[in-house]
Amino acid sequence: MGGQRRQDGADNGLGLALIGFITFTFGDAMVKTMVAGVSPPEIAAIRFTIGALGLGLLVLLRKGRPAFGNQPWRWQLLRGGGITVATTAFFTAMSLMPLATATSIGFTSPILTSLLAAALLGEKIRRPTVVAALAAFAGTLIILRPNFAALGWAALLPLLAALGTAGMMVGNRAISGRTDPLVSQFWMAAIAAPLLILAALVAHWSGAPKFALSVPAPHIWLLCSAVAVTASTSHWLIYLASRRSGAGTVAPLTYVQLIVALVLGAAVFGDRPDAVALAGAAVIIAAGLYLWRSNIRYMADEMPQA
Repeated sequence: MGGQRRQDGADNGLGLALIGFITFTFGDAMVKTMVAGVSPPEIAAIRFTIGALGLGLLVLLRKGRPAFGNQPWRWQLLRGGGITVATTAFFTAMSLMPLATATSIGFTSPILTSLLAAALLGEKIRRPTVVAALAAFAGTLIILRPNFAALGWAALLPLLAALGTAGMMVGNRAISGRTDPLVSQFWMAAIAAPLLILAALVAHWSGAPKFALSVPAPHIWLLCSAVAVTASTSHWLIYLASRRSGAGTVAPLTYVQLIVALVLGAAVFGDRPDAVALAGAAVIIAAGLYLWRSNIRYMADEMPQA
């Protein structure tokens, strides 16, 4: 009976993770519907301001004012700064290229996380990390080649978004077990919100028409609120899934986002990536899965024997 309950919990965890990752991509699709007419940094600023206010109210009601203090501020700043870079770059990228293309390049973030963790947390760089990094770099070049010809340096925005996500993930590792997940999620949004407002102002002052600030229409506020809710829900579902099934078991399910992005891109936006882009995405995913399997084996070998 005990074994059956554990298996049921693990299966439920995988189901939660699947819903969480799918919900993430639906949120991205909602953003893509907005970036054609509204400055991407402005959308990001609105989304995280709404998220910070909602999460702050939730923390206050559930845990009280003392819960907001006593944080590992250095790592919280890294998380907030990382998500600021990731969101600004990814939202802008979605205004320039198909959703699936931007999503594919974003899958380099687990590999970049391993490299950043070595630099910031002193984790050992193992040979599989180097192999996966080189393979992911090759896959990224395959995807970027036609986009770089058309977009120039702007084609690198998804890679910058992946680097920002990697910074956030390193911060997550550093504070794991040191702060309440809900409070931690609030602080990430609360730090990102003013940074994104500043980014929106700087982009506006650049004079580029794409970044011109405007008074958002009511439906933009509603969509940004929906994105804030879906993103927070996704984070929470994936957190619960990791607790029930283990982070290593849940991690590969992140690649379901590419399937959803392909379907939504074709159905909603008429985007159909060519065979070359799909081949590059396959190389990146293979590199990520290779690194995941290697990490699972490494942790099993390092685990003390009873």
